[in-house]
Amino acid sequence: MSKIAIITDSSAYLPPGLVKKQGIEVIPLTIIWGKETLLDDVDITPDEFLVRLARDPVHPSTTQPNPEDFLAIYQRLAPKVDGIVNVLISSALSGTVNSAEAASSDFHAVPVRTVDSRLTTMGLGFAVLAASRATQDGKTIDQVAEIATEEAGKSRVFFVVNTLDYLHKGGRIGGASKLLGSALNLKPLLYLNGGIVDSLEKVRTKSKAVERMLEVGAEYAAGRRVRASVIHTGVPEEASQLAEEVAERFDCVEQFITGISPAISVHVGPGALGLCICPM
Repeated sequence: MSKIAIITDSSAYLPPGLVKKQGIEVIPLTIIWGKETLLDDVDITPDEFLVRLARDPVHPSTTQPNPEDFLAIYQRLAPKVDGIVNVLISSALSGTVNSAEAASSDFHAVPVRTVDSRLTTMGLGFAVLAASRATQDGKTIDQVAEIATEEAGKSRVFFVVNTLDYLHKGGRIGGASKLLGSALNLKPLLYLNGGIVDSLEKVRTKSKAVERMLEVGAEYAAGRRVRASVIHTGVPEEASQLAEEVAERFDCVEQFITGISPAISVHVGPGALGLCICPM
């Protein structure tokens, strides 16, 4: 049976216990804060990030790992595996896929496949877990990549932000730009559409936006069993309440509550709350 390594990036923000259990390699994105360069969730945690974001007048930006970072991981893994599958953040949100592919073009020790998930956070995470579990089932490298692609295609990521300012500043606002300049206090319900952020609806209050998010998620699930994750930036109590609603309304075979990595928090800001679902 061949041994296939799985690499993802820090934006997936998988629970650390699962990363360790599944033997998943995580390559960090990079946060640029003034003259500082910080590795996502290595040099700065989500809580540290949100504290600094509230105080620092300088707005941070993000960048992808470079090809040399991927090449170093490929070279370290090659003696121990028969192939490598990258399952990565949407290429419309980050250049991470490009870096992985550039590195693999100069690397021939073992075959490498790269999956553009068109997702991030736990939407990406579910595809990563599917790939990892497929390796344990003895699937070939191409089968693993195909399974990750299929899982990503089934996953949906919905989220509510307190303000569109962070998406606008970070250049990741996508189709939600049409909501800029809308009436004050409207809470946009957003989703990832073809790998970019898009607007689903605008709602008067955050609580109504969250309720609508649950309704839209349930419509998509259509009674199927699902994997689900609540995601958030610095609002654990709201996340716990949402998770209780998810457990009641969905037939979950697996459910998580996770934070959002600093590299993604740059773009959604504090107080974001989301739902990732992947029907079986």
